[in-house]
Amino acid sequence: MKFRTTLLCRGGVLLMLAALLSACVTGPRIRSETDPEADFSRYRSWAFYEPIAMEENTGYSTWITDRIKADIRSAMGARGYTYDAKSPDLKVNFQGIVQERTDVYSTPMIDYQYFYSYRSRRYVPVAYWYDQTQVSNYTEGTLTVDLVDAQRNRLVWTGDAIGRVTRKAPQERLQDVDRAIFEIFQRFPFQAGSNTPVAPTPPVK
Repeated sequence: MKFRTTLLCRGGVLLMLAALLSACVTGPRIRSETDPEADFSRYRSWAFYEPIAMEENTGYSTWITDRIKADIRSAMGARGYTYDAKSPDLKVNFQGIVQERTDVYSTPMIDYQYFYSYRSRRYVPVAYWYDQTQVSNYTEGTLTVDLVDAQRNRLVWTGDAIGRVTRKAPQERLQDVDRAIFEIFQRFPFQAGSNTPVAPTPPVK
């Protein structure tokens, strides 16, 4: 499998990220990783990392990055973290990439050949099976949220939402962004000042 990776913060490609939830009816694929040595009971406050990775190359924000920031504020606040721009315990960064991907797969097919039967005096169909190779080209978007220990400048948790990119209306894109951030933070199991994981909240309908 071959693919080409493009940073979303370049040009108009950023707008493609907002449609990543269209990968399937149930939403994007979500994955996360936690630093096994991190002590989350030490973290009670947070701020955004500077510069935000998705805005770094362009030097400006967009309506998509503003929406992502609002969703992150909501998610961190719901977990009891206090926003502190001057001396946060955690710094939150986010970025996105677009990958042009190619899937090659085989589909079982059936076909028929006809042979003349002298006994029955007619043509008789004989079925045979074979695999037909098919190629599918598509665009895949990945939205990543990182939580960084501000004192050590060390990544302690990361979550990704991965899905196919399709064309959607602006309002639908914003709804997809909301859902992507919500589902990413579903994989973040800690509350402020606690090192004990908690059960996730119900998913967005």
